[in-house]
Amino acid sequence: MPTIGPSLLFAAGLTLGVGAGIFYPRKPTPSAQNVQLPPPPPEGGGQDSKALIPTAMGSAVLSHGFPGPTPDILKRTAYTAAYDRRLKHPSWTAEHLTATSLARTPPPSNPGTTPVPLDQARQADTTPEKVVVKGDRSRSVFMEDEGVPEMFRAKLQDYFKSGYDRGHMVPAADAKISQKAMDETFYLSNIAPQVGDGFNRHYWAYLEDFCRRLTTNFEDVYVFTVPLYLPAKHPDGKWRVTYEVIGTPPSISVPTHFAKVILASRPDFSYPQKPSPNFNPAHPSTSPNTIKELALGAFVLPNKEIPDEADLRSFIVPVEHVERAAGLNLFNEQVKRQSKQLCTVAQCQVVVRRFDDARKSIGKK
Repeated sequence: MPTIGPSLLFAAGLTLGVGAGIFYPRKPTPSAQNVQLPPPPPEGGGQDSKALIPTAMGSAVLSHGFPGPTPDILKRTAYTAAYDRRLKHPSWTAEHLTATSLARTPPPSNPGTTPVPLDQARQADTTPEKVVVKGDRSRSVFMEDEGVPEMFRAKLQDYFKSGYDRGHMVPAADAKISQKAMDETFYLSNIAPQVGDGFNRHYWAYLEDFCRRLTTNFEDVYVFTVPLYLPAKHPDGKWRVTYEVIGTPPSISVPTHFAKVILASRPDFSYPQKPSPNFNPAHPSTSPNTIKELALGAFVLPNKEIPDEADLRSFIVPVEHVERAAGLNLFNEQVKRQSKQLCTVAQCQVVVRRFDDARKSIGKK
């Protein structure tokens, strides 16, 4: 069984199809070896340069820039995202959760086994200096992302009296590592319209908490959040995708569904574990040579009120369903083949905590 370390896992997970030629370059054929491709998507909304587009008659130069579609690749302290300029919310967000990054007690080694040594590569994510100053949600405010071109930017007034919550794709509670990290989750480029009561403030929050709780049993938890637009069958028997658009003028699309796709890993103690040459007991982690047990799960939730008693397992779908609906490649085939179904090795159950209701009751006193 091949060895898969945390860094490789995250790299595998970030093979999202925002441009297959960028993340998954195909082997060129003799007829295509001299073809010049359009430039890759910019990071943070930079202006596009000239693009040389191949045509059947030769090459056509777009002297005023490549028209797109172009996602803005946003690299933040606690996450990476691709912002969709047309829909004005993220196409996807990706984050790496660990017990240390969430300030949790690291998962214990299996009984009767030798403690697993540290991985030096993980120290970049979990160095003590990064967790000295914790994020305080009360100090964060929603803000427009000036890194996105103004024409395509989601605006604060677009959500005003819209009837929808400004729903975090990467939750603030996942970014307590620093105030800067938490503040970055409040950019509107990390936000999508969500139903409030029964969803964003309740069941969706329970699912976010479920992702964090996985770090008590897994060393590394990679979470991908994907807004979806799924078809529904209408009375005439035809399938259509119907969704609301909010803002003045209407510009921010309201997803019909949201997906959480999770890849979790931990040492596979059925194989001998190889020690790391750089052991640091302050931050338990595995060596890059450690053979990992992988678990993969995908959940798709409708953007509407969901009862607290709903079984999380009822929202399980194959990862390929999310990929097909969103036009993404979330994981390569090797990772999919080696992964167990998440809910066969973890208790897929939400914990109902009505924090928002408690805050409301306190405010009334």
